[in-house]
Amino acid sequence: MSFPARAKRREPAEMVERRSLAQHRAETRREQLDTISRFLIEHDLAVTGANLALVGSALSGGSAALAQVFAEREASGEPIDQRWLDTVMRLDPDTGGKFAELERLMDRLEDSLVRFSQTTRSVQDETSDHRGALGAQIEAMADTRASGGDDVDRVLEMSRAMLARIEQAEVAMQRSQAETEALRESLALARLEADVDHLTRLPNRRAFERRFAAASAAAFAKGEKLCVAFCDVDRFKSINDTHGHDAGDRILCAIAGTLAEQASENCFVARHGGEEFVVLLYGQEKDAAWRKVDAMRRAQAGKQLLDRATGRPFGKVTFSAGVAEVTEDPDSRSALTRADAALYKAKKAGRNCVVAV
Repeated sequence: MSFPARAKRREPAEMVERRSLAQHRAETRREQLDTISRFLIEHDLAVTGANLALVGSALSGGSAALAQVFAEREASGEPIDQRWLDTVMRLDPDTGGKFAELERLMDRLEDSLVRFSQTTRSVQDETSDHRGALGAQIEAMADTRASGGDDVDRVLEMSRAMLARIEQAEVAMQRSQAETEALRESLALARLEADVDHLTRLPNRRAFERRFAAASAAAFAKGEKLCVAFCDVDRFKSINDTHGHDAGDRILCAIAGTLAEQASENCFVARHGGEEFVVLLYGQEKDAAWRKVDAMRRAQAGKQLLDRATGRPFGKVTFSAGVAEVTEDPDSRSALTRADAALYKAKKAGRNCVVAV
C-alpha cells in the first residue's frame, strides 16, 4: 500500500528572509576576519587585542579616519610595521579618550569608597553611643522592675532585643569597614600595577599618557619648556629572529635599565610598547634635550651585551631616537607626531643616532 507523498512544508517568507540575512551577516563577518588576518600576516604584525581592534576599525569601516590613514600609508609605499601601528594608536584621539575615561571611572570608584568608609565610621560611632546609653537604661529599668510588673518586663524584653540587634549591626559595620579599607588598598595597588610595564618594570604607556597630559598643561601654564623623545631599538626583529623572543625580552630589559640609569628628576622614562620607549624632559629646550637623549644613546651603544642564558654574545645593541619640543605648538600632541617623524629620520640616517625637529 502506498501513501501519497507529503507535501514539503513551505517556510513563511519572513523566516526565509531572516535566515538569508543571518547567512549574509555571517559571510560578511568571515570576509572581514579573513581581510584582517591577511593584513596582519602580510605585514608581520602580532595578533594582539590592540592590533586587532585598530586594524579591525580601519578595515571594517568602523572608523573612516583610520581607514583613510591606512589607505594613505599603503599608497605612500612606506612600511606598515608594529612601530607605525603603535604610532597610529598613540595619535588616535579615541585612545586618549579611553585612558581619560578609565581614569575618571577609577577616581569615581575611589571617591565612593572614601565616602562609604566615612559614612560607615560615623554610623558605627553613633551606634556605639546609642548602645551604651541603651544598655545603661536597661540596667536602670531592671533595678526597678519589681514595681513595674508585666509592662516593665515587656519593655525590658524589647529593649534587650533591640540592644542585640544594635550589637549585630556594629559587628557588620566593623566588617564592612575592614572590607572597604582592604578594597581601597587593592584599588591603590591595582592603579600602581596598571601603570607598570610587567617586563621592564618601567612606567607603561598608560602612565606616560597621564604624565604627558599633566606635564604639558603645567608647561604651558608656567611658560616652561618641555620636550619628548621616542627611542626605538635598532634591528630588533633581527635580534628576535636570531636569538629568540626570550632573548629579545632580555634586550628590552637591558635597554630599560640603561634609560632608567640615565633618568633624573627632570627626566621621565617609560616603555611605550613593543621595542619603543618614550622620554619626557622637563624644563629643557630642544638642544639640551637632544644632548640628554644622545647621552643615553651613547651609554647604551658603549655596552657589549651577552645572552647569559646561552652564553652567546648579542654584541652592540643600539637605539635611534627622535626629539621634539612640546611647547612649540599649542597642540601638545603634535609634538608626538614631530618626535615620531624625527625618529624615522634617525632610522633613515643609518640608525644609532638622535634627530631633533
